[in-house]
Amino acid sequence: MNIHVSASANARSVADASSGFARDAIAALSQSPKKLSPKYFYDAAGSELFEQITALPEYYPTRVELSILRDRAHDIRAFIPQGAALVEFGAGSTTKVRLLLDVCDFAAYVPVDISGDFLNAQAVALRRDFPALDVHPVTADFTAPFALPEAVRDLPKVGFFPGSTLGNFEPHEASAFLRTARDILGEGGQMLLGVDLEKDERVLSAAYNDAAGVTAKFNLNVLARMNRELKGNFDLECFKHRAIYNRERHRIEMHLIARKAQTVRVMGHTFTFRAGESIHTECSYKYSIARFRALAAGSGWRTQASWTDKAGMFSVHALVAEK
Repeated sequence: MNIHVSASANARSVADASSGFARDAIAALSQSPKKLSPKYFYDAAGSELFEQITALPEYYPTRVELSILRDRAHDIRAFIPQGAALVEFGAGSTTKVRLLLDVCDFAAYVPVDISGDFLNAQAVALRRDFPALDVHPVTADFTAPFALPEAVRDLPKVGFFPGSTLGNFEPHEASAFLRTARDILGEGGQMLLGVDLEKDERVLSAAYNDAAGVTAKFNLNVLARMNRELKGNFDLECFKHRAIYNRERHRIEMHLIARKAQTVRVMGHTFTFRAGESIHTECSYKYSIARFRALAAGSGWRTQASWTDKAGMFSVHALVAEK
């Protein structure tokens, strides 16, 4: 989870047939097997549900990553050049970035997200709390090339990509993102990146199948969003949440399973479901330290340091762009 939390501010009450959401939803429901991008989880309702997920006792990534950032603050500070610009890819909640701003001497902060309104609201709060920090929001898709503000072009640059979001990408997509980030940050660029680690399957299953059912509501909300924004008529009672661990591919898979045969409409298009048929809504890849370092090396980055919590649940990596 957590591919794009801040997209909530970009939600629309009604989407027309030319919108990206409409196009992608129609294409996803037309293919076999059906598969929908997890970025569409995060309308206002989905983002609120995800915030609830991060506080659940079963869901460890957020609190464990925060603990690593706190416990390794001295090591992280030593990694960061003085007066650098911090570029956050897919900026969301400022909790984690505030930890870095508290301990490191950044000259500028560049949050990047598709939602300009969200970024500008966050920028106002950060300028108030860090008056010496230059904040330059960039409205862009962080997975594609974008231009950095002229004001930070000559500063050392450090990318920040927390939250295990990299795990939501297929491995080739993760590599492509890392290459794009390297090109954006430029020669000498550095990166701090959160990566969820392989662990006991029971822990993973509990994290994505919480006892309170919040993750199930989060998953089902994408159908409710299609009803709200794409004139859909999904009956949410006719689908159930399922999250399983695919051991061979080292990933959690989230699905919405049709409880019975049914027909639904979205933007005037009709889609049929067999009983037991799935909409695959998310993958969350889990890495070993060695496998992530190999991915980074193949994408133009050298791993300078890797930090984990004592239980080995989660990791934060300090990367340096290779020439």
